[in-house]
Amino acid sequence: MKKILKIAAVVLVSAFVIAQFIRPNFFNPPIVPGETLEDSTNVPAEVQMVMSRSCNDCHSNKTLYPWYSHISPFSWFLKSHIDAGRGEMNLSTWNTYPVKKKVRKLEEICEMMETRAMPLPSYLWIHRDAVLTDDQSRMLCDWANSEKKRIEHGQ
Repeated sequence: MKKILKIAAVVLVSAFVIAQFIRPNFFNPPIVPGETLEDSTNVPAEVQMVMSRSCNDCHSNKTLYPWYSHISPFSWFLKSHIDAGRGEMNLSTWNTYPVKKKVRKLEEICEMMETRAMPLPSYLWIHRDAVLTDDQSRMLCDWANSEKKRIEHGQ
């Protein structure tokens, strides 16, 4: 039995070491002036501050990659979440969205705040500064609702 455990341990350690050489490509796509949320929308400073701290790592091209992003398998998990977040809504390409999509995404921002679905709990494990207070969630929701009304009225 000890021999089997030793072999299993060697295989697991070897697999972990080999996995370190198979890394996802972490890069931030370029930010094009005029395409960002800030360039096309009125974002109050306090809303921008909260979004920078709690949303940008997964929902923009301004991702800050932490030290553990260089360790497999965490790197794969992280890459998957960042790709999914950018695919769902990318604040760096906001102005490329059609009006209907912008309106829908603003509705979803408020919905995510009301249900506490964002930021993801797995993100908050390590990024404790990204936890939103009730006031911050309400502020983001209020901003999203007012921006949605502004867009719907063509202003």
